Amino acid sequence: MAQKVSLTRYLVEQQRVDGSIPAQLRLLLEVVARACKSISMAVNKGALGGVLGSAESENVQGEVQKKLDIISNEVLIEANEWGGHLAAMASEEMDSIHLVPSRYPQGEYLLLFDPLDGSSNIDVNVSIGTIFSVLKKPDDHPGVQEADFLQAGAKQVAAGYCVYGPSTTLVLTVGDGVAMFTLDREQGSFVLTQENVQIPADTKEFAINMSNMRHWDAPVKRYVDECLAGKEGPRGKDFNMRWIASMVADVHRILTRGGIFMYPWDKREPEKAGKLRLMYEANPMAWLVEQAGGAATNGRQRILDLQPTKLHERVAVFLGSKNEVERVTEYHTGA
Repeated sequence: MAQKVSLTRYLVEQQRVDGSIPAQLRLLLEVVARACKSISMAVNKGALGGVLGSAESENVQGEVQKKLDIISNEVLIEANEWGGHLAAMASEEMDSIHLVPSRYPQGEYLLLFDPLDGSSNIDVNVSIGTIFSVLKKPDDHPGVQEADFLQAGAKQVAAGYCVYGPSTTLVLTVGDGVAMFTLDREQGSFVLTQENVQIPADTKEFAINMSNMRHWDAPVKRYVDECLAGKEGPRGKDFNMRWIASMVADVHRILTRGGIFMYPWDKREPEKAGKLRLMYEANPMAWLVEQAGGAATNGRQRILDLQPTKLHERVAVFLGSKNEVERVTEYHTGA
């Protein structure tokens, strides 16, 4: 039997053999993975752990928080603030950045995360997950300020997510392809189960919330109408629709077998560019998808090229199989 490769060994080889990452980034990613294991255990306990239901509070987005949203946020902060790898963190659940306390060593990295994506699915036992992104802190000034986080997604040095489903899977890129690790509960460690993940360029699956159809812009309606027309329509093939309402789970399916995920701008809140958060969701997922041979745009331009202007900026998202993303993008730009 082939020897199992642990996440630690994989990262050590990325550092020592391939030179893809420095030691401090390797250690930071190991800490994030351990935090995900803790969150996974809380998720798995469900009602037995008393973690289901609403926390009767709202986050900065005005969304009602679940108990597990708050627990996951605290787990990630507590796990990462003392290791000496970080200068500061930012979370979808917090108003502003969280500086590493002065009693701990200050590192050179910035960590952003959505502690529990898809939390509307918590109480119904559907897959949810944690998304994270790592940036290098600018070294042109001491201390950390919010503006330091406002870097284009192309400047990420690591990104990934952990999906808590029938098995717990960690998906990671450090700019050298995409690797998947499965949590071996008997060993207590993440084990490499797939390397060089590739998304097929063509697909017959699309993911979108069809209940919002009446609010979509014309290019999105055109694309979806063509998919729904099937073999008799202009696309000449039948499409299946999949929608889990958990970005982590939808993107994981696309990384595994292809597809396109869409969360477009719509007319309900026309002043907002989209629903998903650029820094905590779109950027890390876009980089993973691109590293796997896919594409990711906001309908008009590459997501990783967007320059953020605020910490909780929102964005429209089209990502997945390259040919489909290019098609719906062309419908927006008129190319």
